[in-house]
This record gives sequence, C-alpha cells and structure tokens, in this order.
Amino acid sequence: MLYRIEDVDKLSRTEIRKLYAEYVNSGLANMLGLLNFDKNYVKAEGCYVWDSDGKKYIDYLGAYGALALGHNPPEVLEALSKVNHKPNLLQASLSTYAAILGHNLAQVAPKGLKHTFFCNSGAEAVEGALKAARAATGKTKIISCEGSFHGKTFGALSATGREKYQKPFMPLVPGFEKVPYNDLNALEEKLKAKDVAAFIVEPIQGEGGVIVPEAGYLKKAKELCHRYDALIIFDEIQTGFGRTGKMFACEYEDVSPDIMTLAKSLGGGVMPIGAFITTEDVWNRAFGGMEKALLHTSTFGGNTLACAAGIAAINAIVENSLTQNAQEMGEYLLKGLRELKGRYPIIKDVRGRGLMIGLELNTPQGGLLNMVTGGALGNLYKEYAGAMVAGELLNKHQIITAYTLNNPNVIRLEPPLIIKREDIDTLLNALEDILSKNKGLFSLTLSTVKTATSSLFSK
Repeated sequence: MLYRIEDVDKLSRTEIRKLYAEYVNSGLANMLGLLNFDKNYVKAEGCYVWDSDGKKYIDYLGAYGALALGHNPPEVLEALSKVNHKPNLLQASLSTYAAILGHNLAQVAPKGLKHTFFCNSGAEAVEGALKAARAATGKTKIISCEGSFHGKTFGALSATGREKYQKPFMPLVPGFEKVPYNDLNALEEKLKAKDVAAFIVEPIQGEGGVIVPEAGYLKKAKELCHRYDALIIFDEIQTGFGRTGKMFACEYEDVSPDIMTLAKSLGGGVMPIGAFITTEDVWNRAFGGMEKALLHTSTFGGNTLACAAGIAAINAIVENSLTQNAQEMGEYLLKGLRELKGRYPIIKDVRGRGLMIGLELNTPQGGLLNMVTGGALGNLYKEYAGAMVAGELLNKHQIITAYTLNNPNVIRLEPPLIIKREDIDTLLNALEDILSKNKGLFSLTLSTVKTATSSLFSK
C-alpha cells in the first residue's frame, strides 16, 4: 500500500507516531513522545502553529532560527508561484535566479564578499567553505572552537566542538584542531606555525548555549589570521539575516570575513538552501578560471525554486525592517528575562543579541538526593534541565521551545523576527508561572514525571 497526499490528513496522531517510529527514527519518536512533544501540527502561519486538537501554539524555536519570516510567509509563497512553471533543474545552463540571488547577497553581505556557491543546507555550506579555504591557501589545517556547532557531515562534524556527536564516527577528517572560544592567545598559538588554512568561528555560539564573545574578538581574530597567512570563516548560518538585530552578527564589530556560510532563513522558511560567499581573491584562488570552475558542485544547488525563495526572503527582511524589529523585540525580551533572573535563582544567566537568546538554568551540585542516586539525579539535570522547562512551556502554556545542542541547560529563544510584544509578554508570563510553582529543579522534575507518565498511559 502506498499513501497519497490526500491520505495524510486522515491519519491520527497515534498512526503517525507509529509510522515514524517504524520507518524513520524510533529513538527520536520515543524521546519526543516521552514529554508529549510528538504533537500532530496541522496548520502554521506567522509565529503560530495549530495541532490536530485545535490548540494554538507560539513558536519560539523557529526551526532553530530558520523562520525569520515566520511560517508560510506569503511573500515567499507568492514568489514560488511565479516560477513554478519554469525549469527548476537544468544543469547545462546558467541559472537566472542563482545569478540574481548571488547579486542580492553581495549587496547585503559584509564589505568585500562577492562570489557565492549555492547548496542545500548549512552543513553543506560549511563543507564548501572548508574546501574553499584549503584550495585557496594550499594548506590543510583548520582551527575551530570548543563548544562550536558547524553541522554533522564529516568535514563540518570535524570542526564541531562537541565529542558526543563525533565519537561514534571516528576517525574524522584529519587536520582539525580546537581552541577555546573567545581566547585570542590560544588562537595565536595555533596560527604561529603558519600552517593553518582557516579559522572557522560563529559570531555568537548558538548550540554552545548562545555565547556572545567579548567586544573586538572577531576583529582581532581576523587580524591574527591575516598576520599568519590564514583565512577567517564566519559561520552566520544561525546568526544571519537579521536574527541578532543586524543583517549579520559580524556587523556589530564592523568586520568582514574572507568566507561566510549561510543557510536557515535564506530559504524563507519554505525551501532548503545554503550558501557560502567569499571575497573575489579567495574565489579566484580556489575556483577561478575554467580549470577550477567545476571543482565543487551540487546537483540541487542553485535550483530555481530555492533561489526564488531566497530572493523573496531577503527582500522581505529588508522591506519590512525586520532587523530593526529583531533588535527592539530582543531588547524587550532580554529585559523581561533579566527581571525574572533577579527573582528566581534557578535562572543562572540570560544572554544574547536581537532574537537569538539563551536562558541558562542553574543545576544543583552534589546534595543528598544526588548522593543517594549515585549521581544519577545530577546527570539527569545536566542533560535534561532545559528539556523539562521546554516541556512545561509546551504542555501547559502552548509555547514551543528547545534546548541548545551543546549545552542542554540553555533554553533557546529564536522566534520569527515578526514577533510582537504581546507574544513576548505571553512567554514571560508563562515562565513566571512555571518558576513560581517550581522553586527548584526537583519540583520541576516531579511535574515532568507526571507529564511523561500521563503521556505514556495515553498512548
């Protein structure tokens, strides 16, 4: 039996869960089902989604920052309708829409960035950027940061700074080394031998827990790289396109990289598309001329539909002043979260820029219960404290969030850049309710266990 599109909406939540577990990823199905995260969402518009029971949710996860324009933005859907009769994949030609999107990217990108390669995801963008750096410099060593996240394909994973995602796939690509984030001295030590092709760094570490570096870090890192004949790559996959209150986060320091990686919001929340953009010098050294023009290619990269979505997305962000809205709403949200931090010790830190914000939770060190459980309780809090708060927000307040991958104690808040003040107030009131009723992680654990038990028995 083969299902048809018209069959999908007829399936129950239980049937969908069963199919996903059997044919896609059973572990993920079980994990999401445990905290009742496996809801069946049937409608999405702007900052909101609705489940099959008719409940409305505010999306503060925003597809890990990919929904700058929200769900199903009309500007992007309209653009796709205008090109859906044109060739989408036609390799023996020059893609008109890739040319236009490349031009538009060069207009909004940091100064000096010009040539773009289009692919399908952030991880692919990183792979291409790493290859460009090696090809342009003739060197092989890549430096990245501890706590970083650049993707899970082999090259990107080799640069990613968490062993949990690397260990099952060892050995990784050789020539990758790590330095602490925000540590210029450590970076310089790695660069001194002049054998480094590039240093790849996030202007704000997203999955590391929304870590904002000290002022001047990016600019000084670039100076060091160029002093020792290395390139610098800014990974703006999560921070780009207005997310932090500027079009790109590196603009806070008025610094441009040699290569920049892009994805997420570039597709307008509708089409998968990634890209890396380089200076003319780097491009010419890596891929310039007919001999090198086809060294790096992608079957679906630069397809008409994806590029049309990218063109529409960039124009919508600029025309609707969403960068400014991200800055204003971000300041309002940060202020409210910091007020909560002042009243509830369970909040360890609040940090971020624009609408890329991390809420870090305190986890207890030691204690009688932790001793009695042989450290199991402490380990539970270390890995799942953020998930517990996210579960309370989802199941009791209909707010979608998640924790950051490299620091599970940090709740990530990355709503669409079109978010309004009343939706921010809803989140702040929900957090106030959760924190006032659960004075510590132990009471929060009990509430989570009740949710998990109820979820298990209802399935």
